[in-house]
Formats: sequence, structure tokens, C-alpha cells
Amino acid sequence: MPPRPLRLSSLRLPARGMLVALLPLLVAGCDGGTPAPQAEIRPVRVVSVERQAGGAVVSLTGTVQAETEVNLAFRIDGRMVERMVNVGDVVHAGQIVARLNPENEENGLRAARAQLAAARAQFTEAANNYWRQSELLRDGWTTRVRYDQAAQARQTAQSAVDAAEAQVGLAETRLGYTELVSDVNGRVTARGAEPGEVVQPGRMIVQVARDEGRDAVFDVPATLKDQAPANPVIDIVLTTDTSVHTTGRVREVAPRADAVTGTFQVRVGLADPPPAMRLGSTVTGRLTLGSSAGFSIPASALTRADHQPAVWVVDPRSETVALRTVELVRHDPGHVVIGSGLENGEIVVTAGVQALRPGQKVRLLGGAR
Repeated sequence: MPPRPLRLSSLRLPARGMLVALLPLLVAGCDGGTPAPQAEIRPVRVVSVERQAGGAVVSLTGTVQAETEVNLAFRIDGRMVERMVNVGDVVHAGQIVARLNPENEENGLRAARAQLAAARAQFTEAANNYWRQSELLRDGWTTRVRYDQAAQARQTAQSAVDAAEAQVGLAETRLGYTELVSDVNGRVTARGAEPGEVVQPGRMIVQVARDEGRDAVFDVPATLKDQAPANPVIDIVLTTDTSVHTTGRVREVAPRADAVTGTFQVRVGLADPPPAMRLGSTVTGRLTLGSSAGFSIPASALTRADHQPAVWVVDPRSETVALRTVELVRHDPGHVVIGSGLENGEIVVTAGVQALRPGQKVRLLGGAR
């Protein structure tokens, strides 16, 4: 006779309660004791940061030139018979530097004076006739028509005198133009004509560098010109004697590149140039490119926290990350320069920053450098 099946309902109440209490233990024994899931460890690439100097120092060689150069030229044409100065000579305002043959202008002045004398004689005659007609008209011995004709003749003669005086003034001025007088203080840097040549008005006879200022002139490549900061202070030293130095600021940049070299001429105004920095001296200009000192890291490391730039910093002991706000000094598509917020030797995440959270464990893929 087969055994009858055991029914819970047939058990007494204490035995049935004990069985219900043992069910969770039996189920746990069947699961084999599965452990709780561990926290996710995310792989990241990192870099070890080191504070760098402000930027690269660029040196260029140039020459000292005058801030302003003046071309002295005659205002009239003629044959130059004398030039009193040469390249390198010092000239002063009011000094005669060259002369033209004055013969033609002297003849013109004599002719003008002769015309003036004739005009004055005609005026004297016309004036006397006018006064006679005026007296006769007053006594009734002449007509009003003759009086009016005498008055008109006197006015015409006066106009002729005025025109002759103006011609004399022009002739005297042209005679004065036969002497080329400097109106600046400076030093002759070039000459454009020799005695005996027939020169045209405006042709440069001598070029004078004014004493008011000095420039250091450099030929700057286009890439360097674009990288230079705005209104930089440039250190200028004499190439042959580095103990002679001064500073300057960019005063003028050529708008077009040289057709042959592709460089731009940059003029740097010198502040209190030493006497040893004479015109034509060779000087060296030094300029620091880039910004102030900081930490250069890849641009991919940058993220944001509370609307501020930030980076993920790795704690090497716990291998966890923390978000830290930083100060940006300079940035470009490839790198950023951090001014503050980091310390030497700290490890910064450069790839995988978008998937991190504070306190998350990480596995370093790129060795810190």
C-alpha cells in the first residue's frame, strides 16, 4: 500500500511555522551565495602636469633708423652748382645745403623790377592828370567826361603797379629758391643729385634723418607677426655690445609683405636710446611669445563645472577622480594653458572626461608623464 502524501494542513501549527522559517535558508543554499555587484571601474587616459615658463623667446636682428626722414628738394628746376653737405654730415635748421645757378632767376627779378618802375611812372602821370582834371572841373573849365576818363586812367595805372609789385615778389621768391635751406635738425643719410646736374622740382637732393626719435626696424615673418601679443614691450640690445640696451614698443607695421622675402617691416620706437645706438647700428630685438607661466594640457581634458572651466584630477592612492575648477590663461584647438587650480605632478584625465562622476574609480590607460 503506497504511503500517503504529506500535507501542510495535516501538520500541527508549530511544525508548519518552523518549515516556513527554513524556506529562505533553503533558497539561499540553492543560489550558491552570489556576491553583490562591484562599482564600475572606467578606463581613462591621463597626463602628469608640470608648470612651464611663460613662452618662447624670439630674437630678430634689425637696424637703427630715424623715426622720421625728410627729403630736401628744390622747388624750381635748374642746374645745381653746389652741394655743401654729404652723407653723415650734421645739418641744422636754416642751414644752406645746396645751390642752383641763379642767373635765370636774377634776370627775371631785374625784368620784374623794370616793369614795376615803368608801371609806377605811368601811375604818376595818370595821377597828375587826374588832379588837374579835378581842379578844372571844380572851376568849370573841363567836362565831367574828361574827369571820369582821368580817374579811370589813374585806377588802371594803380592796378598795373600792384601787378608789377606782385611779379617782383614772385621773382624774389624764385631767386630765394635757388638756395636749398634745411628746415630740420638731423643727419644726412642719403644724397640724390650731384653738382652739375639739371634737377627737376621735388627731386631729392639730400635725405635728412631728424633728431626727434629712433626706430629699430625688423623684417618679421608673417607667422611671428600673427602670434605676437598686442602692444608688447620689446627688449633691444646692441649686437656688438650687449651691455647697451633699451626697450621699445611697436610703432608701425607695414600693411603689405615684401614681394621677395614675404616678411613685414616692423618699426619699434626706442625709449631713450643710448648714444651708442647710432643710425645704422645693428641691434637684436627679443620678444616673449605666448602667455604667462602655467600648465599646458590637451584641450580634450577641459570640461565645465558650475559654468566654470574644470578638469578631472586623479588621486593616485585611491584611484578615484575629483572635479576641480581651473583658470584658463590661453587656449587653442589643440592645447590649453591653465594659470591656477593645479599643482606640479598632479594627474589630469585627458580622455573620457564626459563619462566620469566625482569619486569614481578609474583605470589609467596612458601612463602619467
